Amino acid sequence: MRVLRVGGAQMGPIQKADSRQAVVARMVKLLDQAKAQQCDLVVFPELALTTFFPRWYMPDQAEVDTWFEREMPNAATRPLFDKAAAYNIGMSFGYAELTPDGHHFNTSILVDRSGKIVGKYRKIHLPGHVEFDRKRTFQHLEKRYFEPGDLGFPVWRAMGGILGMCICNDRRWPETYRVMGLQGVELITLGYNTPAVNSQRDSEGPEQRLFHNRLSLQSGAYQNSTWVVAVAKCGTEDGHPMIAGSLIVNPDGEIVAEAKSEDDELIVADCDLDATIFGKETIFDFKRHRRIEHYGRITAQAGIVLPPEAT
Repeated sequence: MRVLRVGGAQMGPIQKADSRQAVVARMVKLLDQAKAQQCDLVVFPELALTTFFPRWYMPDQAEVDTWFEREMPNAATRPLFDKAAAYNIGMSFGYAELTPDGHHFNTSILVDRSGKIVGKYRKIHLPGHVEFDRKRTFQHLEKRYFEPGDLGFPVWRAMGGILGMCICNDRRWPETYRVMGLQGVELITLGYNTPAVNSQRDSEGPEQRLFHNRLSLQSGAYQNSTWVVAVAKCGTEDGHPMIAGSLIVNPDGEIVAEAKSEDDELIVADCDLDATIFGKETIFDFKRHRRIEHYGRITAQAGIVLPPEAT
């Protein structure tokens, strides 16, 4: 058995006026709880340091850039790195990254037990839109503020296993899990900030959104025989509700831990990385069973191409 005791550090709302220092103090408290529960790895949400700012339309790029981090760690996040290293706990969390050459990404990092960044992922499947949309009940401007990730879906040997990362909307796309699955991934960390309602479809409320959350995570875990640790930032941020429902899913697609609140909350599970072996060597033995000669359409085509009309 290779057991990694993982904590999913769900975070309640972060208001627009909240400082990074105040947010990091909350994250440190969650690390304290993780230490008390003997966690090896703690997973924080997407954009863990700020409110979900893509809901706001900002025409001034200088204002937009105030939500981005130019280096990591920085002065605000150093206490988090120091505490994790002191506790000998690895961690993963998301933030808005502004690179030295001026690129903007929705980023997640993997930090080892010593406090060293050993992996970086940049969100690929950006939802939403670019320009202000008067038809929407609220804005979702990720395509305006972020560029699609440029690092692919790498995995890393860390924490005694093979770990990967993705972010929020990535979880809805089967290609996300499969690309990591083809690298032998054993545990995927995933943070999300998901509005409780669809800005284009009033009938899609929180229950359906939570259902889709579970469905995506459970199928991705099962079909690639991997653990998935998915962690929300949730609750009502400046009047805008987001779903909670943080989950830890095992390689059989079963939920083994689930958050009960919409506040800061730690969920914990013992994740045996060897539990991934059976699926990888039987029903999802990719080398034996995949038929790549028939999959070319997946990478050759983006949109739908309909079959010819009947004659």
